[in-house]
Amino acid sequence: MKLIKAVIRPSKLDEVRDALSEKGVLGLMTTEIKGYGRQSGHTEMYRGSEYTVDFVSKVEIETVVLDEKLETVLDALAETARTEAIGDGKVFVLDVQQAMRIRTGEVDDDAL
Repeated sequence: MKLIKAVIRPSKLDEVRDALSEKGVLGLMTTEIKGYGRQSGHTEMYRGSEYTVDFVSKVEIETVVLDEKLETVLDALAETARTEAIGDGKVFVLDVQQAMRIRTGEVDDDAL
């Protein structure tokens, strides 16, 4: 099993969720986050004054998938979240040693 952590643009969340659902992802978690990468923030105008936004709003998506679904899910995520502009985000994949569904006690693949 793999944990996928993806940081994407907030405007892409619904589109990414739909694409992942089509690929068999049964559940995911989202968190509104702020951060910066290579772009190191940006400048905006407000009431005629320019100001610097150091931290850019993003959404972090987390989901756990079976190893055999990993590449399909990653492809769908990347294709849907991509705008080809700076700030599209990042995807991280981590190993999951064990999972358990609390309600039933099912473990590992059955817990997903």
